[in-house]
Amino acid sequence: MRHSGTLTPVDWIAAGFRALTAGGPSALRVEAIARELGVSKGSFYWHFTDGPAFKRAMLRHWAEIATANVIGEVSEAGADPREQLRCLVKIAAGSRSDPYGGKLVEAAIRDWARYDADAAGTLKTVDRQRLEFVKSLFAACGIPTERVAAFAGILFGALIGLEQLHHHGLANVNGDLTVLLELLLGGSAGLAPEDPS
Repeated sequence: MRHSGTLTPVDWIAAGFRALTAGGPSALRVEAIARELGVSKGSFYWHFTDGPAFKRAMLRHWAEIATANVIGEVSEAGADPREQLRCLVKIAAGSRSDPYGGKLVEAAIRDWARYDADAAGTLKTVDRQRLEFVKSLFAACGIPTERVAAFAGILFGALIGLEQLHHHGLANVNGDLTVLLELLLGGSAGLAPEDPS
């Protein structure tokens, strides 16, 4: 059994997301996560006061590393918004989620949000931040104003769906998202304005 002092809160949070991904919201049990980490459940209380505090810490951590940090990194990727979008696709399709349960962790969080008000609120905030950021990048690329929200929704929605397909070996997230992004960037010039009626 590992010494509980060697574990950080992030170790527990990552294990929590792996449990969530593998077993759904009901798998977020201290005893089971402690077993997976090879420690006693007493180790948990070095870092978290109780289960609800742990779940809130998970949600804060996810919002930070999967949204705020990504937006920061993409924003620093250069001045060209097209390159920033390409960087975003590369990050989104990459392996950063592996320690947290892999590509299905986002789907697990979305499922969790169906049953938990805190998870639902965090998910809504994160989705809104992500979409606003992607919209700003498409707008900076010169996409017509009336198409910006649709383009952002298409790219973001494709990521969510491709992660599911990837799990079944039916999609290459990076390759497919890259093709979609290039179509959106290259094919936008010939689009007629949206019919307001």
